Order: sequence, then structure tokens, then C-alpha cells
Amino acid sequence: MQSFIMLVLGFALLVWGADKFVAGASALARRLGVSPLLVGLTIVAFGTSAPELAVSVTAALQGANEIAVGNVLGSNLFNLLVVAGLSALICPLVMDRTLLRRDWPLSLLAAVMLCAMIAPDLTLSRLEGAVLLAVFALTLFLQIHAALTGRSPLDDAAEDIVMPPLMIGVNILLGLACIILGGQLAVSGATGVARMFGLSETLIGLTIVAIGTSLPELVTSLVAAHKGQNEIAMGNVIGSNIFNILLILGVSSVITPIPVLSTSIVDCLVLIGITIVFYLPARRGRLGRFPGALMALCYIAYTVYLIAR
Repeated sequence: MQSFIMLVLGFALLVWGADKFVAGASALARRLGVSPLLVGLTIVAFGTSAPELAVSVTAALQGANEIAVGNVLGSNLFNLLVVAGLSALICPLVMDRTLLRRDWPLSLLAAVMLCAMIAPDLTLSRLEGAVLLAVFALTLFLQIHAALTGRSPLDDAAEDIVMPPLMIGVNILLGLACIILGGQLAVSGATGVARMFGLSETLIGLTIVAIGTSLPELVTSLVAAHKGQNEIAMGNVIGSNIFNILLILGVSSVITPIPVLSTSIVDCLVLIGITIVFYLPARRGRLGRFPGALMALCYIAYTVYLIAR
């Protein structure tokens, strides 16, 4: 019972903390006058990926490394199939050209790199983690550099509706604190549940922990889609997937090398496959309701496979 309480409390703190962090970070971005796509790809993506970062880094420090990899792969599958799929169901998403030309292929490259690293020896080493972090730094630099060229100052009318500077700081700091604490509780609770039911930690990471830590992405993108803010909705999904592999697994494996189960290779190949398959309808400039429904159904089918294997 204690494990379940820790798991639920951890998820609650993760979602509430990420919501506060994203609100503060988004307001900060508006004050800086950067584009909505950059907000989605960087600030919002980082805020909603912070739960995965907290969970995976905590798991690495505690030696529960299977959760570190399983959580990232499970979260990326959830992001692409459920978050993007349900967002497209609510309102067909118009795709940004920069996202299709640069960032979606980058998310595919990240998944391919991860698969190539873990396939030979079923281990993500410190050196490989450092390579992931280097690619992440380069990616972030290119995104920010490209976005700042189109930067516009905040006008007086917009400044009146932006969150006050003090509240921006409070939201960011309080949100991060709740995310870190929630991540620790979620890892402890998930590990306890896995042992209680005799399930593997990989399965817990790919399902319960992955879904719980992806709730911020889901809520953020659904709200953005409902408001017609397509750049934030899809930028959050693709940006989070890039952050999850390059930053989170990079940091986790630099802390301690991560042994990986052979089933994680299958999960990685599935992620590569769906990233390619659903890029095809998106590259036409629009992700409609039918592809969105198909994406959600694919996740249901994959979850059934995870439980059965």
C-alpha cells in the first residue's frame, strides 16, 4: 500500500510541478520575444521532460537502471502516439516547416543513435552518454540560434498580460522542486509495485512510470491544440523526444553505465519505425484526425504487446 501511495503522490507532484514550471518558463519566453516553436521545442519541452529527467537520473543514482532506459523509450512512444495523436484528434495540426525539415528528423536520428549504441553490448556507456550530451548541446545551439534571428521585442500591450517577473521566478523554482521530489517518489513507488506483482522493472518503466511522467506533455499539448497553438503542441512532442534521449539518457549514463535488456532494442526499433511512419502524413503539412486516431490505436496495441511479452 505504501508503494501505491508514493507512486500516486509522486505523479501528482510531477504533473503539478511541471505545470507550474511550464507556465513560468513560457511567460519568460514571451518576455524575451522568441517564437512559439522555440518555446515548444526548448522551454516547454524541457519543462514537460523534467519528470523523465528526475525519474531517470534518480533511477541511475539508485542503480535501478532498467527504469532509466525503459522510462525514456516508453515516454517517447507515448508522446508520439498518444500526445500527438490525441492532439490531432482534437484539432488537425498544421505542421511547421522548420519542425518537419529539422527537428522531426533530429528526433529520428536520436533514436537511431540510441539503438546503435545499445545493440552491440546491451550497455549504454559513459562515453556514449557523453556523445549524446554533445549532440544535444549542438542541437540546442542550432535551435536557439535559428529562432533568435526572428526574435521580436515585447510590445507594451502584450507586456500587460504577461506574468509578473516575480511570479515567473516563483513558478519556475517551485515547479522544479516539485518535479524533483515527485521523481524520487515515483521511482521508489514504481520499484515497489514491480516487486509486489513480480513484474520486471522494464515493464513498469515502459507503462506506469512512462505514462505518469508523460502526463505534463499530454496536458500541455492538448491545451495548445485546443487553442490552435500548433507550434507549441507539436514542438512539445518532438522537443521532448529529443530531450529524453539526448539529455536524459546522456546524463543518466554519464552518472553510471546503464545495462539494457535485449527487449529494449525491440522498443527502440518500434520507436524508430513509428517516427518514420507518421512522418509521412505529417510532411504533407498537416496531421489530421485519421492519422491521430491511428496513432492512439497503435499505442493501445503496443501496450497489450508489452503486457503479454
